[in-house]
Amino acid sequence: MAFELDDLQAHHSELLRLLTQTLPDMLWIKDRQGRYLYANKALCDGLLMAEDTEEPLGKDDMFFARREREKHKDNPSWHTFGESCSNSDHEVIRQNKPLRFEEYGNVKGEYLHLEVFKAPFHDKEGNILGTVGAGRDISELKKAQQSLEESFKELDRQKAILYHQAHHDELTGLPNRRLLWETLEAITDASKGEPKKFAVLFIDLDHFKNINDSMGHSVGDEFLIDFAQRLKRFKNEKDFLARMSGDEFCIVMEMEEGSQGKEHLLQSISGIMETTQEPFQIQEHSFYMNMSIGVSVYPEDGETIDLLLQRADSALYRAKETGRNRYCFYDDSVSNRIFERMVLETVLRDAIREGQITAYFQPQIDAKTDRIAGVEALVRWQHPEKGLLTPDLFISVAEESGMIIELDRLVMRYAVEQFSTWKAQGYELGRLSLNLSVHQIEEAGFIEFIKTLLDAYPNVQEAIELEIMENAIMGNPERSIVILQQLRDMGIYLAIDDFGTGYSSLAYLKKFPINTLKIDKSFVDDLPDDTEDVAISKTIIDLANNLNMRVVAEGVETREQNDFLLANGCHYMQGHYYSHPLSAEAIEAFSREHA
Repeated sequence: MAFELDDLQAHHSELLRLLTQTLPDMLWIKDRQGRYLYANKALCDGLLMAEDTEEPLGKDDMFFARREREKHKDNPSWHTFGESCSNSDHEVIRQNKPLRFEEYGNVKGEYLHLEVFKAPFHDKEGNILGTVGAGRDISELKKAQQSLEESFKELDRQKAILYHQAHHDELTGLPNRRLLWETLEAITDASKGEPKKFAVLFIDLDHFKNINDSMGHSVGDEFLIDFAQRLKRFKNEKDFLARMSGDEFCIVMEMEEGSQGKEHLLQSISGIMETTQEPFQIQEHSFYMNMSIGVSVYPEDGETIDLLLQRADSALYRAKETGRNRYCFYDDSVSNRIFERMVLETVLRDAIREGQITAYFQPQIDAKTDRIAGVEALVRWQHPEKGLLTPDLFISVAEESGMIIELDRLVMRYAVEQFSTWKAQGYELGRLSLNLSVHQIEEAGFIEFIKTLLDAYPNVQEAIELEIMENAIMGNPERSIVILQQLRDMGIYLAIDDFGTGYSSLAYLKKFPINTLKIDKSFVDDLPDDTEDVAISKTIIDLANNLNMRVVAEGVETREQNDFLLANGCHYMQGHYYSHPLSAEAIEAFSREHA
């Protein structure tokens, strides 16, 4: 063993040379001026591009940097190792301790990234003679790290996109209901330590559905975007604005204490309502739109988010119920009315199930002959305790709850069966008018229901006239044309109810297979004194006559109205001047009087 050790010591220089020249790491020794005293093969081949390990001796890194740049004069930044190596050498000498560096540059047409360890070396007296160093190529590792970082960045970007999509409305870009809830949670949590007062404003556009129904959803969407921008321009930067759904928006506003805070809130609400004073210009359409606002205040109206939102909604309901285009603060009486409405919904379901829904009939008179030209079936609720209830007390509940289709069909069956009986008994009542809601038109099984009804009562097929609200058919006019034509092919007459109050297009009107236009009561009320109503009524009468349609005036209550309409070409009248809606028995008596 001793012999082997002596042998190794005798050959240590050769072993050291073999070790340094065969290692894949770059190894070197430099003097204080940065000139190479030693360079192994890996350094010469991989970085300096020297012919052999002797060439670098006595030369510094700048020598090799300049030589490389001469080969790449078009790229002044080529081979930047010279400067970085020199700078790190000086730093090691300055600090007089081993240091780690990352150095990079262009070598052999490729980007090279090195991990470098450098240390000073000293003579016996401790003087710094120069530096020793080792380096290895970590370019692939850096690429992998960069790729991983980019993947993480992309992942963060995707997470941000998903978060934004989950918390913002796609159409307007505003925060949605979820983000509103989270924001209110944060505000209320913060308020527990330091009480803060704020208001929750529920904003709902009045009759927005008319835009979608008459002009199409693309116009409606553009309108909502425009409206959202107006609200964004108005709100304070501390206010939080969100789109709840459809045409419902919400603003959360900080409030000061006392009367000053209430006054500032009222000014803000007035400012919000003024945002719709300028007309909206959407595509080729220009129109105005009002809004209703419901307000709840924290903590007076509730200390939980559920309660605040519920009470802002109650206040909004009250604003709409009392005429729209206004704002209302939360009031306990509103909640009571909503509760009563919920009770009414339950009772109405029972009424439908128990057969309390019936129909009354209002005669339509030919004023020229004073004979019955038709009867319109109108829904009534025969309440066991409250007596006969008119639809204004319950029809909105039926529409909002989805009971309207079942309610309509009950009335249709009752009316058609009764009319069939009258015809069999010899009563001549002209046409049977039945009101058709937009919900019926949109119902997939509607046409099949009508076919089944006519098959059951074939003797009334040529006498039925379906009355459709103007806005109902303009929601999807192309589809409406198909459905209406199917009805006409079955021999059913078609009438547009409340004509002139909606947004119908004359271009579509001529395509609809319509037989009758009904002048809305609102145009008849002030005849013949109101010049605008006179002009509108005459226009509708002329339009109907020119299109070979029958025209019926609704809501005729005075002789003056009757005489004016008759003189101007409308001789079919309906209203209290001739008769209130009557029960089936009363219609029979009325028919005998006008036979």
